[in-house]
Amino acid sequence: MALLTTLGLTLGLTSTPPGLTVPNLGPAALAFNFIFAYGLLSSRTLKQYYGIDHNVSPREDIAKYGDAAVQSGKISQKTLDIIKRNDSAHANAVENYALLVGAVTMATVAGVERVSINRAVVLYTLARTAYAVVYITIDTPKLSQLRGVCWWVGNLCCLNLLRKAASLLGAE
Repeated sequence: MALLTTLGLTLGLTSTPPGLTVPNLGPAALAFNFIFAYGLLSSRTLKQYYGIDHNVSPREDIAKYGDAAVQSGKISQKTLDIIKRNDSAHANAVENYALLVGAVTMATVAGVERVSINRAVVLYTLARTAYAVVYITIDTPKLSQLRGVCWWVGNLCCLNLLRKAASLLGAE
């Protein structure tokens, strides 16, 4: 029960039960999501593996060398498409990271209940992980709509934290 409460996953619980100290998981979530967005989702690993990574100008790798790699038989079009989607998922995770940082920071400064912060960062992290998996692996238009659902779940977690922070800051 204490672990679920700490993670903010106890249904109906919006504040810390008496006698239980709940840590703020916001900083840990920020560290994880930074590593996830900037490191784990980086398309450089796939580009290096398939031999189309050029460190001189890596942002041009896919456009400059991707089609040539397909034409030469080095990689398939399907592999190139996966690398492109990985690159897009990486870019989106990096762009979205600022919203998480702002939401966690504002919620912490405003004094939002740690259970609420923890719930938001756990759900955000799960949603963003699912977003990346869906983005990279799904190549059909109908199923790719799941990506939008994951994107909105993550963003709504952050927007909810900002709403709670605004409510507390406005009450002063």
